Amino acid sequence: MPKLSLKDRVLVATGAAPDPATTPAGVPEQLADIKGDEQVNPPMNKTVMEWLDRYGDEFDDALPSHISRGEFFAAVRPLLPTLARCKPASVLDALLACAQFGLIPDGRHAAIVREGTLARFIPMAQGYVDLMCRGEVQSVVVQAVREGDYFHWEPTAPLGEDLVHRPAPGQGSERGDVTRVYAFVWFRNGNRSAAVVLDREDAEEIRDEHSEAYRQAEAENRKDSFWHRFFLQMWMKSAVRRLPKYVRMTREVHALMKADDAGAAGHMQSGYAPDPETAQLLAEAEAAHAAAEGSQDRPAPAVKKRLPVKRSQPRRKAPRRARRRGRKHTV
Repeated sequence: MPKLSLKDRVLVATGAAPDPATTPAGVPEQLADIKGDEQVNPPMNKTVMEWLDRYGDEFDDALPSHISRGEFFAAVRPLLPTLARCKPASVLDALLACAQFGLIPDGRHAAIVREGTLARFIPMAQGYVDLMCRGEVQSVVVQAVREGDYFHWEPTAPLGEDLVHRPAPGQGSERGDVTRVYAFVWFRNGNRSAAVVLDREDAEEIRDEHSEAYRQAEAENRKDSFWHRFFLQMWMKSAVRRLPKYVRMTREVHALMKADDAGAAGHMQSGYAPDPETAQLLAEAEAAHAAAEGSQDRPAPAVKKRLPVKRSQPRRKAPRRARRRGRKHTV
């Protein structure tokens, strides 16, 4: 009997209908052994890992070739106590989305957090940077400006003269509270993008408008949303997410933003990323496109050989010399 895909099993477990385009015929009786309303609260993490190993093949298919299932699950294991009260379907959805984008849930590249009874995949600023650098971006600079720092930003000035940041002596909070966060990219051709600068009011506006988890936590008088606990990290990620206004991003980055937004709205996140084979083809196509555009910027090679020039008058013939010296010509 055909096997129901993990994506469709998660859809069923969360109460949504599976995608008819990807669901094989004759599987309604297979509608998932994942119970959307059951709780995973085993006495030991080992029990949960055994439960996740049942879906090992799906994770092998989702993960890129440079990340093994063992490496991915090693980062997942310390997170399990915090996810014990989450619905299993949401845990699978969050972990699968993280694997599809090739990010490790280590708190630096990505995080898997509990929001109520749902698990959520949150790509961090470094996760966005990783995907950006798979295209024509060489590196991404993301910095926080504190009260004691010297900071000057003039958006209309030429690139290289528009932003000056000199950190004050000291480390971290010793320099004062964070007042701004900025981000820009260096391209592989040596050029730099325009800078994105967000002050605290900008970050709070983004949080209030886009984070359903934050609004729900505030309504229930809780302070446990990711924006509550890791405000600076989310502030820095918000600056990185504004870079596509000035930088052409790969399709993977745009897909990651959609998955991120879906999680903030409390929706499913898996299925946004292209499968590894498609992602590789897209990366190669975008790299070829960038190389082709870059070749147009190079000056034409100098022509060493002088090209022929058309003369306006015919060349005059030189008089023939006499064959013998001293011979006289008669008229």
